[in-house]
Amino acid sequence: MEVEVKLRLAHAHAHHQVTTLLSPFHLLTHRQHNLFFDGTASELSACRAILRLRFYGDDERCVASLKARAVLVDGVSRVEEDEEDLNPAVGRDCVAEPGKLGAVESRVLRRVREEFGVATEKGFVGLGGFRNVRSVYDWKGLKLEVDETKFDFGTLYEIECESADPEGAKCVLEAFLKDNGVDYSYSTASKPSLCTLCLKGKQLSIFKTYYPSELKISFHRLCQRLAETFGHFA
Repeated sequence: MEVEVKLRLAHAHAHHQVTTLLSPFHLLTHRQHNLFFDGTASELSACRAILRLRFYGDDERCVASLKARAVLVDGVSRVEEDEEDLNPAVGRDCVAEPGKLGAVESRVLRRVREEFGVATEKGFVGLGGFRNVRSVYDWKGLKLEVDETKFDFGTLYEIECESADPEGAKCVLEAFLKDNGVDYSYSTASKPSLCTLCLKGKQLSIFKTYYPSELKISFHRLCQRLAETFGHFA
């Protein structure tokens, strides 16, 4: 079970404030490309699960993740997660042809096929994805990950912190943000769920029908309205 604090930063200025304040504690920065998959008959999403391939940098690493039964309440996320490294070249082949996921030798993908009943031949479909710049900090005994996530429709800024004591970590983080006048809120939907929600929105022309001037709506409010319309996914 992965347990994380997730706090949404309101805008680019808030992100700049945080990264500037944390700069003495910076460890490294990851450039990630995250892509998501389901079964052609929605076998995973029907069980509140999703398959992710995450590529790092110039494809020096690829990680397959199965996430299931996510719960996000008051800025604390709990999700069942199983991860495994894949050959990046194999991963890219699967992005180009999702059906190839059915033939990859992998413990995680075997679970997807066997536990969720995704057929091995042409059983997978790509859901799209997003690029993320993740800055990692070691601050007050906490490992903080500050994300700048590029979706097709806008940019999301977020702080994540995995902790065995999420309420304690959240209190420390909130005090830090409030003391420094950083505009933030509790995250209300995970990045994979937003990716899935916005794919659904495009398929149903939700932006044209409900949000003809979506660029005038704050990104946080747009995410809330999408989640209210479609519900939350893992």
